[in-house]
Amino acid sequence: MASTYTGLGVQLMTTGEKAGTWGTLTNTNWNIMEQISGGYIEVDINGGAQTTTLSVNDGTAGAALAHRVIKFIGAITGNQIVTIPLDVQTFYIVDNATTGAYTVQFKYVSGSDSGVTWGATDKGNKIIYAAADDGTNPVLVDTGFIAAVVDDTSPQLGGDLDVNSNSIVSASNGNIPLAPNGTGEVLIGSGSAAGDLTSSGAYDLIIDTNTGTNAGNITLSNGANGDISFTNNGTGNVVFNDAAYNPATTLTDEATITWDAQAKPITAVTLTDNRTLAAPSNGQAGQFISLLVIQDAGGTNTLAWNAVFEFPSETAPTLTSTGDLADLFVFRYHNSKWLQVGSTLALTVA
Repeated sequence: MASTYTGLGVQLMTTGEKAGTWGTLTNTNWNIMEQISGGYIEVDINGGAQTTTLSVNDGTAGAALAHRVIKFIGAITGNQIVTIPLDVQTFYIVDNATTGAYTVQFKYVSGSDSGVTWGATDKGNKIIYAAADDGTNPVLVDTGFIAAVVDDTSPQLGGDLDVNSNSIVSASNGNIPLAPNGTGEVLIGSGSAAGDLTSSGAYDLIIDTNTGTNAGNITLSNGANGDISFTNNGTGNVVFNDAAYNPATTLTDEATITWDAQAKPITAVTLTDNRTLAAPSNGQAGQFISLLVIQDAGGTNTLAWNAVFEFPSETAPTLTSTGDLADLFVFRYHNSKWLQVGSTLALTVA
């Protein structure tokens, strides 16, 4: 009886034949097996739309299909089809490293199954295996594993890492722990770029401690005008162990002076003529703001206050008229009014 061959070209010798050549043939078989288990080969499929047939050379090492890893290369100018024989039923790691925005289809030579296809701009690796037949022939299936791990063309973990219930966390609503080793830290960003911890999509970002019994949370509300809220649990306090302050700002000296209480809660203005102070914008209930009113060198400038400013006995203060001196006013926002909390007059600020 003559020798037979497996689908990947391994020679199966019958008893009594190939006298004197078993050593050579066995070595060839082992070479083929080594390629099947982990070998790598490049297949050039450059050119226009065409079908490339990958075959097996029985009893010969080196055939493309007798390698575990196959890399498609070449500049393609049309959609490509790569076929394999029906009796090759194993799995491959296939890398589409071609250039050109065209599809590459990897399939059996016949049958209704369409195999596995890389899109026009889809490059990279796929793990592909033979599955049950379609009623006539075997089919090829993309495991999807490599695409689920690497979601972009950057080095793994160099781009976005998408962790979902099908990968790291298997249970519904499962946590994703980030636990440093020993006294290590969870680092965001790099030595040359700022880190960015953000929510996904149009959602608030909430930072807290132990869920359910936490000390409170910091909430960054989503949106261009969203609040950043510090909320304590129970009788806890927001503690600043070092100075916390609003940077000093200035208002523009003009006929009617405008004041954004949210952007400039601590501010000053130097008067060069008689002026009117408009109602501050963006006030919040309970907010404190302060204004330092400075006379220019000539002095004697007056300031008319908008009706939203409330002074003791309904009487607006008279500014210090001496040149280069200043008056300091502090207000608290309540029921759409800015209530004067205090004032200090005739201050030397130069």
